[in-house]
Amino acid sequence: MSRPTPNARDRILTAANKLFYSEGIRAVSLDNIAEKAGITKKTVYYHFKSKDDLVEAYLVSRDQPNLTLYRKWFSEADGGLPDKVAAIFFQIAVSARHPKWKGCGFLRTAAELANMPGHPAMKVGAAHKKKFETWLTEEFQAVDLEQPEALARHIVLLLDGAFSTILVHRDADYAEAAGNAASALVLGAMQKGPVAGKPSVKSMG
Repeated sequence: MSRPTPNARDRILTAANKLFYSEGIRAVSLDNIAEKAGITKKTVYYHFKSKDDLVEAYLVSRDQPNLTLYRKWFSEADGGLPDKVAAIFFQIAVSARHPKWKGCGFLRTAAELANMPGHPAMKVGAAHKKKFETWLTEEFQAVDLEQPEALARHIVLLLDGAFSTILVHRDADYAEAAGNAASALVLGAMQKGPVAGKPSVKSMG
């Protein structure tokens, strides 16, 4: 059975994903995207009112797939909570060793738009990072760790630091080092015991 032909908007977004991620948003023009998508520039403007609109849509299209992938790496990892958190970093290290890997698309876009804090894409990127942080917080709350919000924020800082440092040094080992640090943070929080007044995870089993 043949696959349905992607509509024009989907083709534009696919082309934008490939070009914006590989070359950066400032280096890519709407002409480049139209050519990559095999359509006219007029068609691009029919679906997206401006390049800024398309950059925003590009990040929106990456939001849920990325979050779903993080959750998958976490849930499928063997071991306890520290191992599951570390697995996210270790999988990023695997991805970073691929020649086409160019880092976190959200962070790279934020860097290119650093002088435009009100840009719609900046808001999408901030929301994406906050969703990841909130999800981690909920995972830590589920096992009654103390200060789950602070712990989740520390993990986010390690993750985004790893993304940036890998690009500087071109060395994926930094993601593994950050993963080990994240694992140690989670283990330390677990060793402090559950929140006062709540039964431990073991006693609830």
